[in-house]
Formats: sequence, C-alpha cells, structure tokens
Amino acid sequence: MLLTLSTTHQPATDLGFVLMKHPERVLERELPFGKATVFYPEASARRCTVALLLEVDPVALSRTTRAAEGKPLEPYVNDRPYAAGSFLAVALRDAFGTAMTGTSRERPELADTPLALSVEVPCIAARGPADLPGRLFGPLGYAVQTEAIPLDPLYPEWGERPYLKLRLSGTVKVAHLLKHLYVLLPVLDGRKHYYLNDTEVDKLLRHGEGWLDTHPERGLIAARYLRFRELVRQATPHFTVQEETVQDGEQAAGPPETGLRLHEERLDAVAQLLRDSGARRVLDLGCGEGKLLRRLLPAPQFRELVGLDISARTLEIAAENLKLQERPELSERVKLLHGSLAYPDSRLKGFDAAALVEVIEHLEPHRLDALSANLFGFARPATVVLTTPNAEYNETFENPRDLRHHDHRFEWTRAEFQAWATAAAGKYGYGVRFGPLGDVHPEYGPITQMAVFTR
Repeated sequence: MLLTLSTTHQPATDLGFVLMKHPERVLERELPFGKATVFYPEASARRCTVALLLEVDPVALSRTTRAAEGKPLEPYVNDRPYAAGSFLAVALRDAFGTAMTGTSRERPELADTPLALSVEVPCIAARGPADLPGRLFGPLGYAVQTEAIPLDPLYPEWGERPYLKLRLSGTVKVAHLLKHLYVLLPVLDGRKHYYLNDTEVDKLLRHGEGWLDTHPERGLIAARYLRFRELVRQATPHFTVQEETVQDGEQAAGPPETGLRLHEERLDAVAQLLRDSGARRVLDLGCGEGKLLRRLLPAPQFRELVGLDISARTLEIAAENLKLQERPELSERVKLLHGSLAYPDSRLKGFDAAALVEVIEHLEPHRLDALSANLFGFARPATVVLTTPNAEYNETFENPRDLRHHDHRFEWTRAEFQAWATAAAGKYGYGVRFGPLGDVHPEYGPITQMAVFTR
C-alpha cells in the first residue's frame, strides 16, 4: 500500500527538514507485519513529494490472526496487504514519529507553519457511508476527493467494494496532517489489526488533542477508533460525544435531532408493521447497516431474516452490528446478500414480507419499472412496506432544498407517490394503503410517507 505527501511550499524541499527525512536517501524500516520504505519520487524547489510504501507480509498475518476473527479462509485471503488502514497508520507513526510531535531540529519555525499540502492514497479501506471521508476530513479544513473502486468496471450495477482512491489537500501544519491521518485511517477502515486495550484511549486523546473535541463527528470517530463500549466510555469524559444522527449518512435538511428522531421512529414503525403482519421470513431490501434487522432479530417469530444491499462495504458494517461472527448460531437465521433490486434474483423468492426503508429515492427513475417487476412480479412477498421522503414537507425546513440528500435521485410529492404505488399494486395484483410517518404538517403533510402493499 502507498501514501504520498506533496507540497508546493517554496522551496518545496524544506519538507525534508520538517519530516526529518533527507530527499536523497531511502529509508527502510522493518515492522512486525512487514517493511516500510520512505523515499522521494520528486524533490525540486517547486514541488516535493515523499512516499511511504508499506509491504505487508500476508504469511506473517495468517500466523498471527486469531481463529475467532473471521471465516476459515480469511487469514489467508484478505485485503490487509493492499488496502490502507491501521497497518499504514502504524507505519506512518513509525516513519514520521518526530514530525508528528511538531518539532524540527533545523526548521522549528517551519514545523509550526501551515503549508500547502496534498495527500494521495490509491487504495484505502472505507467501510461506511459513501460520504464518510468528507464527514471525517472536511471539518478539518481539507478538500476531499474520492474515487470509488468498483467490483468490476464492466458491470457497475454489481456495486462497489469498500475501497476508494483518496486525495486530501489543504493548508495545514505537517504535524496536524500526520495526526489526522493516524487517527482517521483506522476510523475509515473500521478495523484494527492489533489487540485493543486501555492504551487506545490514550492514543486517541493524545493525537486528537486540539481538534477532536470540536469535530462534529467526534462520537463516530471515538466509536470506530475504540470499537469497544468500555473503551468509548473511558474516553467520553474528555470530550462531548455526539451520536451519529442517521443511518448511512443520510440526514434530513432539518435539525440533527429531527434526523435522529425520525430515523428511529421510521424503523420502529416498519418493524411493528412486520411483526403485525405475522411474517416469519422477511427481506430487508437496501438493508444498509442492518438497523432494521437488529430490531427484528429479538422476535422469535422471525425465523429467517435476509438483508440485501448493493454496497459491499455497508454489508460488512451490518455484519459487525449484528455480531454475526461472534454469534455463529445466527448463521441459519440471518443472511446478508450483495445484490441489486434492478435485476431479478431467485434468492429473494418465497418470503412472507419485504421492507424498503428510504430506498427507492436512491434509484434512477428509469430503474423503477425494473424494481416493480422484480419486487412485485418476480419475488412476490405477501407484504411489502415501503417508505420514502415527502417532497412537499421540504418547504418547512429552515433551508429548503429540492432533495434532502446528495444521493437522492428524486423525491415524490404525496400525489406522485400514491400514483406510482397504486399503479404498481394494480399491475401485479396487490392492494395498497398509505400512512404518515413522523411529523405531519397541516398543509404539506408528513415528513415521510409510507405504503403497505398486500398481495
């Protein structure tokens, strides 16, 4: 895996003084999991680039992986040697530890000066919402550019793996940049390759000093960096933890507390409808991080729960949230599938009920006919619960806008939604009824609208 750090500060080769690494030398360091090499592919007065190349030994990894950490093949076939995450963070600290403290023997004033810097990582593990890199690095003053790496460029409908090409640019102190990367690379990945204990809290507080306490995603950062509830509890007295407001990064244009309350209310209402339907086998289509499945799991009535999502990285988060690896007894009852609603899928046939919670607005409008055919005509669950934003309600927000989320392809008025749902129900032999979710405005209607289809 590779990370490059560049500057256009004049003279650019001063970067070597701040990093304490001479541009004309190659530094090699042996690490417990491989070898790190620091070199300068470019070093001129106008532009200077330092590269950190990390070669992870996959054989060594297979020998140190604990059996409970994954499936039988995972110690031997995994992304650890190739996708930037906690390995690269450790190598970064090892290679540039002095620079991370903000000191420089020969250029102390330069170490304390914000420089024009850019960072590129060709392949980074980003297990989470698509906008997670922007949510993590954007508030720190960086311009964030990402490029998704698809499963197969020839078949984009297959979705994406949890890997991105990441580029950050901004004017910042070198020490601050290194600390941001050291903390946030493992946060993006959502995993660490080493055992976590109390020292992780100290690391987070030490390297987060001066920026983490005011970061709008500090609660998310603490939860993903520390992973275990007890460690997060130890860290919380040191800064105000703010919970992640909504699933998969989607937030209504209203206040944050509205997004959290609405999201919870929406999931609770759909879960209750599924319980009331008497369904035993349930599909969660567009399951995201598995929050609806987690609500259904405690009810013994549900003998089979299947989540489907086009995002492989989100499914990995769902598996962690549902603790599927820690509870192997759930394997017969809970399954997560990678797939798309735009194509017929025989794995989805024969279910009693299906839920699509805030899903259809993420599809291109020309895909809706295919969704109707595959859902109502091919899979044909007995009950379908579907929710979507009410576009009319957007007028009540403090800053009204056409779409509540950047990934929405459309949002329907009540009349548009009811016309589509009624036509789909009539075509495929379903009845449909409509209901409100969340706050209801006397003129603009509910913030979320819902349709319940019954075959």
